[in-house]
Amino acid sequence: MGTQGATVAELVQARWADHRPGLWFEDEVYSHHEVAAAAAARAALLADLLPRGVEPHVAVLLDNTPEFPRWLSAAALAGAAVAGINPTRRGAELARDILHTEARILITERSQLPLLEGLELPGVRVLVSDTPEYAELLKPYEGAKPGEHTVGEVGPRTRILLYFTSGSTGAPKAAICTQGRLAGAGQSLRRFFDVRPEDVHYICMPMFHGNAVIADWAPALAAGAGVALRRRFSASAFLSDVRKYRATYFTYVGRAVQYLLATEPAEDDRDNPLRVGFGTEAGAVDAGRFAERFGVRLVEGYGSSEGGASIQRTADTPPGAIGRATPGDDLAVVDPSSRTECPPARFGPGGRLLNGDEAIGELVNRGRTVFEGYWRNPEADAARVRDGWYWTGDLFYRDAEGFLYFAGRTDDRLRVDSENLAAAMIENILARWTSASAVAVYAVPDPVAGDQVMATVALRPGAVFDPAAFAAFLSAQSDLGPKMVPTYLRIVDRMPVTATNKVHRVALRRTGFRCAEPVWWRSGPSTAYRPFTPADLAEVLARYRSQGREDLLAH
Repeated sequence: MGTQGATVAELVQARWADHRPGLWFEDEVYSHHEVAAAAAARAALLADLLPRGVEPHVAVLLDNTPEFPRWLSAAALAGAAVAGINPTRRGAELARDILHTEARILITERSQLPLLEGLELPGVRVLVSDTPEYAELLKPYEGAKPGEHTVGEVGPRTRILLYFTSGSTGAPKAAICTQGRLAGAGQSLRRFFDVRPEDVHYICMPMFHGNAVIADWAPALAAGAGVALRRRFSASAFLSDVRKYRATYFTYVGRAVQYLLATEPAEDDRDNPLRVGFGTEAGAVDAGRFAERFGVRLVEGYGSSEGGASIQRTADTPPGAIGRATPGDDLAVVDPSSRTECPPARFGPGGRLLNGDEAIGELVNRGRTVFEGYWRNPEADAARVRDGWYWTGDLFYRDAEGFLYFAGRTDDRLRVDSENLAAAMIENILARWTSASAVAVYAVPDPVAGDQVMATVALRPGAVFDPAAFAAFLSAQSDLGPKMVPTYLRIVDRMPVTATNKVHRVALRRTGFRCAEPVWWRSGPSTAYRPFTPADLAEVLARYRSQGREDLLAH
């Protein structure tokens, strides 16, 4: 049985005197009690270091090391909040993120110190966790107990997380998460996945991101289960880690599943203790391949990072759908311009969406929402909640039975020959091509009006792009409409991704067909794919110039 608790602090306190193994990292093992004791010591340190009257925020710039969950637990006990800092940010952008949180303390490690060189961080004290000085600093507090030292009120509405969301434009926004919401999410996932105290959650996604904390660490804490940390995601080390730590559950985002499928198959792939993987963006095709190869069920979920909307999968969810609205959410797919609900999706042979132009819209929550706002960003708050509705920024369509299907981000919508298309739908079809390990679809401007479809394809090891074979594959896909067929194909060895393993769509769109990798294209709907040459590029750019649309290529 799990631990009931309205706050994360109560969940941490429940692990006091629990001497079962609870945290694994490389060759280190710590009991649940040792983690709770370390958190209590850090909470006491925090109470001494933070001046009165300042925001009780701690910035954490770490890989997935034991210090990360220790400080999450410490913040919960102390009534403080952890701001996870993305280590792929650089220079002024990195300094901006740290200062935006108003943190007075930055926890980091020696391997991250080069990132901080030359940065102006006024008022921020840097503590380097893997140094003798840090150990000496903590020594006087090692006898502390949970709840003895706080920097503010500890309750369900106390902030515990400021986690940056990766927007496509502008500076990242720091979403607020309170102890009540994080504890509630942990309890909900514990029940949904029947997480037990003997389970081990493998955390290989970065802990500065909400996925690892909310969907992996929190349900483990709620159940009294253990966690095993991987410093950074490694496809080649995944199975050996899972076996070493006897992991039963993991989460993923973005392209992680594709990377795992791209590893060399082995006869004993199914010899592993995993029960389930939970995440987003694997796609139905790769989820099926994963289950067949590793014997592990992947559950595709949807939950707005900010907590404003969620979809729950049920046993009768049809292939390709995410599920139905979670009880209490009033989710609708609406046309943003008219605020009217889109009609249900109609499907043809092979599951082809027949009315995507009218059925695809933005998912909104018209009911209650647990969205708690962004830190010091009222403009972003107002953009997210408009006229009492929570706007997710994600495209969906709904079938006649109310099941919801993900169709991409609002900025992943393409307008091809006056028809609205969704990138995610085209990606799901192209992902069936057996030579592809990963696919990303996005818009490039059409020389005259609207968009053209471009796809970046990462090939499986040893595969070679064959334009005739690819064209034959496209012709065999009954649900691929003629306007969905890519005009441009960029062939890469590895898909460019962000620090959270999501496709780096901003970089792909920015580069378009002017990139270093080979590009293949169709100069017309009935022509075959051929290499996109410098002469072709010059001719295409001339067409943009003649229509006054060349500037669009820079955006």
